[in-house]
Amino acid sequence: MNREITRIIPGVLTSDGAGVRLRRSLGGQDRQRLDPFLMLDEFSSNDPNDYVAGFPPHPHRGFETVTYMLEGHMLHEDHLVNRGHLKTGGVQWMTAGRGIIHSEMPQQESGAMRGFQLWINLPAKEKMKPAGYQDIQEDAIPRSTLPGGGLIKVIAGEYRNLRGEVIRGPIYGLSTEPLFFDIHLHAQESFSHSIPITHNAFIYIYEGDLKIGSALQALPKQSAIILSEGDQLNITASEQGAKAIVLAAKPLHEPIVQHGPFVMNTREEIEQAIDDYQHNRLTAI
Repeated sequence: MNREITRIIPGVLTSDGAGVRLRRSLGGQDRQRLDPFLMLDEFSSNDPNDYVAGFPPHPHRGFETVTYMLEGHMLHEDHLVNRGHLKTGGVQWMTAGRGIIHSEMPQQESGAMRGFQLWINLPAKEKMKPAGYQDIQEDAIPRSTLPGGGLIKVIAGEYRNLRGEVIRGPIYGLSTEPLFFDIHLHAQESFSHSIPITHNAFIYIYEGDLKIGSALQALPKQSAIILSEGDQLNITASEQGAKAIVLAAKPLHEPIVQHGPFVMNTREEIEQAIDDYQHNRLTAI
């Protein structure tokens, strides 16, 4: 059964951190989400005024953040004394768990800064687990040539290449079983891939034009394109080619209560998170 388009959530211009300009689709207007995905931001600018102020120290609890850098250089530091350089093509996968305080600051004063930050919810039983962090450089992300000559980067999940080999991304073993591909298609090239029927899925086109499933028209860029249930994804690039990220994960089917950087299951848990942060207990072991 093919995955078709069910709704489109346009990215809306906003700012976050100390004034970083970005475009938010999931988690933006009316906090439209796709379980377990909470938020997707795209940042893309050649103007340092849009990004140089960065994201000074701030807290999180109850979910995971995934930062994928298309171009640029950011420095991550946190209360666990982790320090990691996120550079072009790299990924930072951070589990906030019971609490983390971190900063993400640009290490450049000019040039392009492009990429994504994705928030993925944690199940209730894992929301208070210890915080963790992975820095994945570009050369640690497997890539493969597609049958039509395009390219796929496998950040999470699995892809079977032309030789029948299974390529597994560096992120695996998580409760939500995420799939995260970056796909580059040539003009009129098609791509097909199976997605577990148990998973919710969406696509975000960041360059060119793309058609999905039986849709005849090219779809808008910089929007979260939510897909129906199914076990097969079929997409085709336009004459301009296309670049898109494909995301899927197993839904949690649990209540969500969010207050800024805290995402829990009840209002009482949110109040506890706020109190813990105000009294320096957020990151206590």
